[in-house]
Amino acid sequence: MDISKYQHYLEVKDHSISKEEFRLLKDESIDLVFTYPQPNEEKLASYYESEDYISHTDGNRSLFEKAYQFVKNIALKKKLTLINEFQPSKGVLLDIGTGTGDFLSQAKQNGWQIIGVEPNERAKKIALKKGVSYIDSTSQLEDHSVDVVTMWHVLEHVPDVNAQIKELKRLLKPTGTIVVAVPNFNSFDAKHYQEFWAAYDVPRHLWHFSRLSIEKLFEREKLQLVETRPMMFDAFYVALLSEKYKTGKMKYITAFLVGLQSNWKARTTNEYSSHIYIIKN
Repeated sequence: MDISKYQHYLEVKDHSISKEEFRLLKDESIDLVFTYPQPNEEKLASYYESEDYISHTDGNRSLFEKAYQFVKNIALKKKLTLINEFQPSKGVLLDIGTGTGDFLSQAKQNGWQIIGVEPNERAKKIALKKGVSYIDSTSQLEDHSVDVVTMWHVLEHVPDVNAQIKELKRLLKPTGTIVVAVPNFNSFDAKHYQEFWAAYDVPRHLWHFSRLSIEKLFEREKLQLVETRPMMFDAFYVALLSEKYKTGKMKYITAFLVGLQSNWKARTTNEYSSHIYIIKN
């Protein structure tokens, strides 16, 4: 890759596992930031091997994990309401990056035909106990066979984002819906914490999106961004982790105030800590 055409953005450390440092480079043409260098696929897997990687466990050990699980249960209901709003006729729901399976488990109870894809074996074992159905790869699915594709904080993890979007286009029915949730590096909390912002999460997060970059990337496959929704809880969760990375302590009050300020400012700027993007053909 010729990195000379990209702007240097930040130097960021992997605070949670390896403590290695990575560069963030920015493609100004579409307002997209990416992690450099990108670890190869074999090496990348090692950055997920930790008990602290909470989306691959149902951890409930600490106050932080208890709060995470509590908020997750509220968010699950909101996710399902959103799906039903944009795709009221229930059909096939594919969730890429299923984690421990809670979203698909609830969707199944709500009448959806569910399919999950999850590369992490530990997370998959937990999800299987919840009745979640899996395939090894989306390549096993026929063209235009899925009514809804969801990627909840997953698109930032994929090695080739353009190839992934092309695959989403292949899978989607003409009347289908794609739902993508990702962090927003233009949010107040991102700018406040800078290199300590937990949602950079290098090198697990390979891509760092803005609303413009999402719109431009999906436009390449003739997919249209039709609506953007905020994920307001993320500002508090990310701020708490960011405080830990910055100060070494879980500063709950400080993190709450930063999260509150981020959401307040976003009422004017529309730059929330994370966004949900609704995309259609």
